[in-house]
Formats: sequence, structure tokens, C-alpha cells
Amino acid sequence: MNLNTTQVIVFFLISALIAFATYWKCRGARHVEDGNKDYFLAGGGLSWIFVAGSITLTNLSTDQLVGMNGSQMALVAWWEFAAVIGLGILCFVFIPVYYKYNCTTTTELLEKRYNNKDIRAIISVLFLMGNIFIFLPAVLYTGSLFMKNMFGVELSLYVIAAAFALVGAAYAVFGGLRAVAVSDTFSGVLLLTMALAVVYLALNAINFDLSGIPKERLTMIGDADSSIPWTTLLTGMIFIQTFYWSTNQTITQRAMASPTVKEAQKGILAAAAIRLLIVPPIIVLPGIVAFKLYGDIGDAAYGRIVGDILPAWMSGAFAAAIAAAVLTTFNSILNSSTALYVCDIHETYLNKKPNVKRLSLFVTIAMVGVALMMVPVYNKPDASIIDTLQKLYGLLSMPILSTFIVGLLFKNVDARAMMIAVVFGVALYAFFTFVWSPTHYIHLMFVTLLSCIGMALFLNSAIFGAKTEWDAPNVLSGPK
Repeated sequence: MNLNTTQVIVFFLISALIAFATYWKCRGARHVEDGNKDYFLAGGGLSWIFVAGSITLTNLSTDQLVGMNGSQMALVAWWEFAAVIGLGILCFVFIPVYYKYNCTTTTELLEKRYNNKDIRAIISVLFLMGNIFIFLPAVLYTGSLFMKNMFGVELSLYVIAAAFALVGAAYAVFGGLRAVAVSDTFSGVLLLTMALAVVYLALNAINFDLSGIPKERLTMIGDADSSIPWTTLLTGMIFIQTFYWSTNQTITQRAMASPTVKEAQKGILAAAAIRLLIVPPIIVLPGIVAFKLYGDIGDAAYGRIVGDILPAWMSGAFAAAIAAAVLTTFNSILNSSTALYVCDIHETYLNKKPNVKRLSLFVTIAMVGVALMMVPVYNKPDASIIDTLQKLYGLLSMPILSTFIVGLLFKNVDARAMMIAVVFGVALYAFFTFVWSPTHYIHLMFVTLLSCIGMALFLNSAIFGAKTEWDAPNVLSGPK
């Protein structure tokens, strides 16, 4: 499909409408004296609707739509079904604890549980590395790839990526979390509606006939050689989801920005319902249909089928929805990354009372620059973007999760023991990934998690002479 005037007009009209609606909603918002909570947690003023909308669209972007449809098989829907469990753990286990300890960042909980500021900073650095070197460039790459494939424009992938980066950074810097969450919600309604329309039109294009598609692309039970063997659902999958939904600042920041725990929980449960009922078909069915129409074309599948089946006016609207998804995911990661740096590192070691907005501007510029330089790393047509993201983030996710599990379940654990265990876990998973892979990487993530926990508890007793004590009932009792 070639770009035409109708597409351009509809695209810019809807994009401008979302921006104006966001401004209108945020213009009279109340502010609180605590600059960090006002800027990074919207002053604790997010209702459940905006919590649900922001959580949904922060996760649902082109890395999901392009990457999962790019696998062109039903099996990847397990990531979404398992995510419902991850959201349940966030809702009933972690969110009450974050509110109980009055946290601005998830890592603040670690400082309070281990009584040590350095472990908070180290885990923040790991989160920042994952955001800057993995997630930010991946979002820019997949968003730019979709636009090129859908419209068939001749612009360089990197020019489109730069445009996304600049606009997304503007949202993050000038509006804070409040503007991010509101724009997420408005954009989410549009994106989910359009994505469901794509599912219907794609199936209609093949007369709802999936015959001729190989059985392995339709099955939900993966064998040992598949991307998701069924046995991984019993090991690492649930812990990947626990890490992502319950400890990842980019996601939990939205739920931590409500006035009460109950309001946050309503939003999380609404997001879980969307993830269970709406998201699975939109991230697998268009890709499967594309396989029947075009064959195995990988990450190009979603953009191509959308470009072929949608009329011009609708493709312009869908492009606006996709652009909004890219921008909101990008600016959400930027906002949470800035929160981690400002609250956990800068205020702890450099300046206790910085100008939050000015500092956020400089930090954002630096992060955007690095992310843009990393985009070419992901421009590899022969690799699945979803598998690449999960494998790379495994270097950080399980070691990070181990610090939260140990911190929530035990007390009197020396922070030094946990920090050594984290370094050990990163090295262990790197060995599994780059040197020796005896089994599927999701199983190896589970092994890494257990190894980190075991190492921390062993070092705590054998090296640091501390007596580990079970403390889960006190920690998980909810807000005081």
C-alpha cells in the first residue's frame, strides 16, 4: 500500500485529538508537595480506569503486536494467559506491600527490607540497563518496522525511530506519569478497537478458513522443540510474569499511583480481564492468517496484513493507534527509568533535593540517545524479537526477582549476601545463554532464580553469620 492523503489526514487528526484530550484531562489536576510522588506517581491521583488503561497499553505495543504475530503461531498466546496470573500476584501480593511501605519505586522496598541503600541502587542499575539497552530500542525498532511495512514508505527505519523517540520523550518530560497514564488510556481504547477489527478483517480475508495451515502453528501444546514447550509453563514462565508485572517499575508505577490499595487493585483486575479476553486473539490470529496468505515472513507479517486488509481511512486510524502505542510504551519506560535514576541513585548519592523536572529532562535526553544507537542491534530479520527480548532480559530478570522474593519472605538477610547472589545469577544465566544451554531458556531462568535464592541464604548464614528468619506473615499483611 502506498501512503495517500486520506491516511495522512486521518493519522494526524486522531494523533492530535489524543494529545488534546490528554492535555484537557490533565490541565486542572491537583499537585502534592512531594515532588517525586507528584511527578512520578501522579500525586497518587490515578483512578482505576487510568491504572487499567495505562498498564494495558504500556505492555501492549508493537513489540507485542509485531513480535508475537511475527511468530505466526498460536503458542505465543501463553505469554498473555500467564500474564493474567502475573497481574493477580501484583494485585494481591505486591501492591499491598508497596503501599504498606509507602514506596515511590519498587526498589525502595528493597532498601527498607534489607536496611541498605546500596542494594536498592544496584537493582535500579540493572533495571535501567534492561530498559535502556533492551526495551527502549526494541519498542522503537518494532514500531518503525510496522510503519514501514504497513505504508510501504521509503523513509529510513532510523528516521521513523528518531521521530517516535522525540515525541515520546516530550510526553515523558513535560507531563510526568499523569500525562502518560491518561494518554495511555485514550490510546488504548482506540488500539484495542482497531486491533479487534484487524482480527475480524484478517479472518474474513480467508473466509474464516484456517485449513492448510500446519498443525504446529495452531496448537497450544508445545513440544520440546517449540518456542514454548508445555513444561515451561510449570517452571520459569510464572516467575517471568511475576518479575515483569510485580517488580518492574514501568508496570507497577501505574498501580502505585492510585489513592488507595483498593482503587489500584480494581485497575489491575480490569487490566487482567482485558489481557485474558481481548489480547490473545489480536496477538496471534493476524499472524496465522498472514502465514496462510504470504508464508513464513516473520516480523513483517503484522504490518503487511494490516496494510493489505484495511481501507485507507481505517489504516490511517490504525496507524495513529499504533503510533500512540509506541509513544506510550516508550514514554512509560522513560518515565519509570527516570524515576529509578532520580529516586534511587541521584538523590541517594549526589543531591538529596534536585530540581526533578530539570534533572528528568537531562536524564531522558541521555537515555533516548543511547536507545536510538541500539536500534540497529535489533534489526535482524532472521531472529524473533520476542524470543530475543526474553533471552536477553533473562540476564537481569531472575537475579532481580530473587532479591524481592528473599526480601518479602525473610528478615535478617545481609544485603551483601543478596548482592553477591545477584552477580552470581547474572553470570550463571550468561553462561547458560552464551556458553552452554542444556535445556530451554525458560527452564534455565527457573534454575537461575532458585540458584540466586539458595546462594543468598547460604552466604547469609555461612559467610556473614546472620540468622535468616521467616517473616512472610508480617510483610504480606497489607498496609497498616
